[in-house]
Amino acid sequence: MCQSPLHPFLLKLPKCEHHIHLEGALTPQLVFHLANKNAIPLPNLPHYQSPEALAARYEAFDSLDDFLNIHYANMSVLITENDFYELAWSYFRAAYADGVHHAEVFFDPQSHTSRSIPIASVINGYKRALDRAGSELGVTSRLIMCFLRHLPVPSAHATFDSATEFIHDGTIHAVGLDSSEVGFPPELFTDVFRKAKDAGLQRTAHGGEEGDISYIKGALDSLKVDRIDHGIRLIEDRELMKAIAAKGTLLTICPLSNVYLRTTKSIASLPLREFLEAGVQFSLHSDDPAYFGGGILNNYCAVEEAFGFNIDEWKTIAIAGVQGSWIDKARKKALVAKIEDVVCEFISRD
Repeated sequence: MCQSPLHPFLLKLPKCEHHIHLEGALTPQLVFHLANKNAIPLPNLPHYQSPEALAARYEAFDSLDDFLNIHYANMSVLITENDFYELAWSYFRAAYADGVHHAEVFFDPQSHTSRSIPIASVINGYKRALDRAGSELGVTSRLIMCFLRHLPVPSAHATFDSATEFIHDGTIHAVGLDSSEVGFPPELFTDVFRKAKDAGLQRTAHGGEEGDISYIKGALDSLKVDRIDHGIRLIEDRELMKAIAAKGTLLTICPLSNVYLRTTKSIASLPLREFLEAGVQFSLHSDDPAYFGGGILNNYCAVEEAFGFNIDEWKTIAIAGVQGSWIDKARKKALVAKIEDVVCEFISRD
């Protein structure tokens, strides 16, 4: 728990999470549980001797690729539809406790189909959890199918085609682009993103995390994305920053992830105040909560400790998250009203 006087407010503030990789919610405890259940041998490395040793290893990532190597190894324990359901349901329970009212969650089918796991097992397992979160917790959600940019482009097309059933029935709401950024520019994926647009899907892409400003520009110009995931390098181009602010394009920023992966020196060095002052819309997220210091509330707390935002500034951030969500006007109105209620409650205490 953070020591800020605003912690009770931050806990209660209704949140929308747009940047969460379901595979990144695979905790060390769940890794070992599923490995045992599915008889999957874990790597013969010191950090796989226990859940505690694995968790300790997460404190020492030296790059995005260092994290991804462990991330992909851990996913070998996900085999059955129920495994994917259990993983996603564990995320939703934790997110609900952190005050999440709406979640738009990423998943990486290529990480599983490359291991001969049927894509239907992945999607059906996740969908069961999303449906349960809606019915039991009141958390609305959207499922975003990501393409792994380090894999050959034809693999992205094949993945898109294999998910046709789930695109047509509305299970998949959007596509994204993730994995190693540098060396894999967004322009490579122009055609598959065009297919997604033609199918009526929303589009987003990781850009400006470890890659330079060209990765943001490429995602906007070539992929025609509706959002930018991370986007912290936007600060390097003031003209583009003005254009994004004017258009209202949302950045989905992951503060603790940026520190863990060494794309920024500290939370305080992130350009969040500059973005607020320039009118750039951004929201805050956990990225891979099992690996990067916990869920969305921990990210809110870390930002508050670094920047000392006031209640009005937090209101601006929270409402930006609602307005940038892929939900209908009625749901947006309801969520904004919930934010207003919490803001009024805490302002009246002062």
